[in-house]
Amino acid sequence: MVLVLSFFLSCNNTKSDKTLQSNTTTNVNQDIPVYNFNQFEPLIYTESDKTYLINFWAMWCAPCVKELPYIEQFAAQNPEVEVILVSLDFPKDIETKLKPFLKKKNITQKVVLLDDADANAWIDKIDPNWSGAIPFTIMFNKNERLFYERSFENLEDIENQIKKLN
Repeated sequence: MVLVLSFFLSCNNTKSDKTLQSNTTTNVNQDIPVYNFNQFEPLIYTESDKTYLINFWAMWCAPCVKELPYIEQFAAQNPEVEVILVSLDFPKDIETKLKPFLKKKNITQKVVLLDDADANAWIDKIDPNWSGAIPFTIMFNKNERLFYERSFENLEDIENQIKKLN
C-alpha cells in the first residue's frame, strides 16, 4: 500500500502488434478491462503503421482531468490514431466512481485500468526517465516513441506533438 501511495503522490522492448479496438459508441466504456502490467505491456508497442496515443491518468489528478477534453477532441478529429486512456484508479471504484465519471465528462475513448502494485518496476519499463507523476502520455508508431510527463494545454498542443512522429 505504501508503494501505491508513494506512486500516486508523485502526481525490454517486447514488441507485439496487439491493439485495442476503438469504438466510438457511447457504450465503449461499459466494460473496462483491468490489466496487470504483463497483460498491459503488449499494448504499448506496435509493428503496424498505426499511430497510438496512450495517456496515463486518474480521476483524482486535476491536470489529468483538465486535459481529457483535449484528448477526446483530438481523438474525434483524428480517428486514424488509436487513443487509449489508462486509468490508475482502483478497480473497486470502476462501477461506483469511474464509469459515472466517464459518463459525466462525456469520455468516449477506450479506457483500461492498470492495476499493478509494483509501480517501481513497470514505470521504468515504460520509460526509465518517468518519475511516476501523471498525467503521462506516450505517442508512438513503429518507428518512434515520444514521452510526455506533463499535461497538454490544448488541442493544438497535442497535434503539434503527434506531428513529431511523422
